[in-house]
Amino acid sequence: MSTPNTYRTGAMATTVLIAEVVAWGVGIAFLLTASRYLPQFRIQRQEVLWALAAGPVLVALYLAGLGLKNRALRRFSDDALIGDMVPGISSWRSALKFLLLRHGFSFAIFALAGPQMGTRLEEVATKGVDVVVALDVSNSMLAEDIKPDRMEVAKRALAQLVDRMGGDRLGIVVFAGEAYTQMPITADRGAAKIFLNTLGPNLVRTQGTVIGAAIDQARKSFGPDAAKSKAIIVISDGESFDDDPVGAAMRAAEEGIVVNTIGLGTRQGAPIPIRMGGRMMGFKKDREGQTVIAKLDPATLMRIAQAGGGEFVEATAGHTGVEAMVRKLRGMDQSSLGTYTFAGHEDRYQYFLAIACAMLVAGLLTGERKLSVSWIKFMPWNA
Repeated sequence: MSTPNTYRTGAMATTVLIAEVVAWGVGIAFLLTASRYLPQFRIQRQEVLWALAAGPVLVALYLAGLGLKNRALRRFSDDALIGDMVPGISSWRSALKFLLLRHGFSFAIFALAGPQMGTRLEEVATKGVDVVVALDVSNSMLAEDIKPDRMEVAKRALAQLVDRMGGDRLGIVVFAGEAYTQMPITADRGAAKIFLNTLGPNLVRTQGTVIGAAIDQARKSFGPDAAKSKAIIVISDGESFDDDPVGAAMRAAEEGIVVNTIGLGTRQGAPIPIRMGGRMMGFKKDREGQTVIAKLDPATLMRIAQAGGGEFVEATAGHTGVEAMVRKLRGMDQSSLGTYTFAGHEDRYQYFLAIACAMLVAGLLTGERKLSVSWIKFMPWNA
C-alpha cells in the first residue's frame, strides 16, 4: 500500500495494463479488418512490426521502476516527512507521461513499417522475361522436415517471386502424377496471388512426381508472343519416378528456355502425415506397411538444371532460394512486354508519424508533479 506522496502503484499498474490490452486489441483488429476489407491497404516492411514486441517490455520495466522509486522515497525520509522533502508527486500524471511516450513509440514503429494505400492507377511500360513456375503438389510436399511443411514453404517462395517479378510475366503449372496449367502466363500479379491460395495436393488426383511432364507442359505455355528470354522454375523435392525430367529439360534448352530448380526438403527426409479435418491420423505407409520417408533428391534436380542451362538452389525454411532465381532472371535479356495498368500505392506513414510526434512531445512536456494553482496570482492581469 502506498503512503502519501509516493506512487500509487496498484492503481497505476491497473491503468497501464488496461491501456496496453486495449491498444493491442485495437491494433490487431485494425490489421485484420484492413487485410480483409481493404485490399488496397498494405504494409511495405512487415518485418518492422516485430519491434512492437518491445512495448510490453517497456510496460514491465516501468511498473518495476515504480516499486523501486517508492522504495527509494521511503528510504530517503520517514513517511511523515516525505510530503515536505519531496512534495507534489502525481501518480496519474506519471502514468499519463508513460502512456504518451510508450504509445507514441508504437505509432513511430508503425510509421516506419510503411503503411500504404492503393489509391491511384498507373500505366507503365514493362520490360522483362517470361517465367513459368512448375510447382510440385504431390503428397510428399506435405512432409514437415522444413517448417511448417514443404508445401507452405513452396507457396511462400512463389509469393516472394510474385512480389519481385517487376515487369516480368508469370505462369504456373502444377504437377503430381500428371501436370496441367494452373495459370497462363500473365503480368497480373494480383491474379497470381489469388491462385496461390488454391495450391495444394488436392489439385491433382493422380499421385506421383512427373517432373518431365511438368517441364513439357511449362514449355508449351510460351506462346508466339513470348519474351525473348524464357525460363522455367521447377519447385519440388526432386523425387521423380515416372518419366525423364532430364530429357525434358534438354528439349526446353533446345528452344532457348532456361530451366532452374529449387529443391525443398532435407536429405534425411521425413514421413508424410495424413490428416483428416485438421487432425493427425498417422503417416503414409507403403504396401508392406512401412512408413514412407520422403527425401530431397538434390542429384536429380542438379541434373535437370544442368541439362536446362539453369541453376539449382536448395531451399530451407528461412531461405526459399527466390533471391538467387531473381538474380538469374535479371541477368537475362529483357524484352519489351507492352504496358499494363496497376494500382499504385501511396505512402500513408505521415499520419502515423504525426500522431507519434505529438504523443512523444506531449509525453516529454508532461511532468510528474501535481498541478498547482498558485501561479495564477503572478499572471499579468493580477499584477
